[in-house]
Amino acid sequence: MELTAGHRSRWARLCYQPRVRGWAAQGLVAIILAGLAWFFVGNAIGNVSRRHLTSGFGFLWSTAGFVIDDTLIDWNPIDSYGRALLIGVLNTMLVGSLGVVLSTMLGVVVALMRISSNLLAQSTARTFVEFVRNTPELLQIIFWYFVVLQPLPPPRQSIELGWNIFLNVRGLYLPDPVLSDGGASLGWGLLGSLAVLALALTLRKSLELPRVVIVGTGFAAIIAMPIIAAVVAGTRLTWEIPAMQGFNFSGGLHLSPEFIALLGGLTIYSAAFISEIVRAGIQAVDRGQIEAARSLGLLHFRIVRLVIVPQALRIIVPPLTSQYLNLVKGSSLAVAIGYPDIVQIFAGTVLNQSGQAIEVMSITMLIYLSFSLLISAYMNWYNRHVARVAI
Repeated sequence: MELTAGHRSRWARLCYQPRVRGWAAQGLVAIILAGLAWFFVGNAIGNVSRRHLTSGFGFLWSTAGFVIDDTLIDWNPIDSYGRALLIGVLNTMLVGSLGVVLSTMLGVVVALMRISSNLLAQSTARTFVEFVRNTPELLQIIFWYFVVLQPLPPPRQSIELGWNIFLNVRGLYLPDPVLSDGGASLGWGLLGSLAVLALALTLRKSLELPRVVIVGTGFAAIIAMPIIAAVVAGTRLTWEIPAMQGFNFSGGLHLSPEFIALLGGLTIYSAAFISEIVRAGIQAVDRGQIEAARSLGLLHFRIVRLVIVPQALRIIVPPLTSQYLNLVKGSSLAVAIGYPDIVQIFAGTVLNQSGQAIEVMSITMLIYLSFSLLISAYMNWYNRHVARVAI
């Protein structure tokens, strides 16, 4: 059927609409991506079939047969690969969460030193930032492990740091707090404090409670209710002291040199970048607003809390999110010093023993992707609460 001139002009106008062209471009990109995915999946299936390799995720229930030193849960060589994966995930979460907290605290301190009026503090912070930022992260982790921790004396000649804390070539030994009921009362108390905090947040709008009341109630509940629950339940706190038995220490809390080197390297490296982010956010606040706050008679603490911090957070949070993501993903460098994280346990030992590279690497990448998405989701939610409102 031949199109008339009117039909052709309407068809041309339709094709040149931005929405139609946008949908067409997205459809073309989707087709290309689907074709590439089909090619790579088919190629992988073909290679597995030609080499007569086993596939599937049934290997996760097979016996592992290897030893893992640093574990947050019980481990036995007769356990499965799936439990080994869980240990790697927990170890990665431990290093990542502690690294985020410690690097943020250290980064804020260094940032305050950079903007202080003390010349010695400025010079020290500037030297720290320039040295750490311009050396590779992996090199710093190796430095802490081989240069700082490995030359330490053996257990019998341990360095006593006071309060029954000992440091030697096998790591750091600390007194371990032990609760008579295993911490059950503290757990119930923490759940109660969270319920109180949720109730306060729910009633905030109806009662028109200020934010400082909500924050104060939350902190008081989190601190007080677990203590009250422990007292009511008769929970007793004792300390398990590390003691020398034979050729090594027994009892107490043990931090391996691999854990210390990895956490220390990640914390210091990330703190150098976080300090620059915090410094830039603070210095971006208009000086006129600070002077105006001083002219109103506000104390320095209130100026920092009410004027500087709220505006600086709007600048700090977005780049801080990227730095947290880099820290968590950088924990995969643990394989260089033998700390049992996801990469060292699962993408290393399990992959070598099972030979199922596609499944192992897919799971490993999915776990890191999940970590990144969770961190991004939380930081984006927080950023929406501190972002500048467009006028």
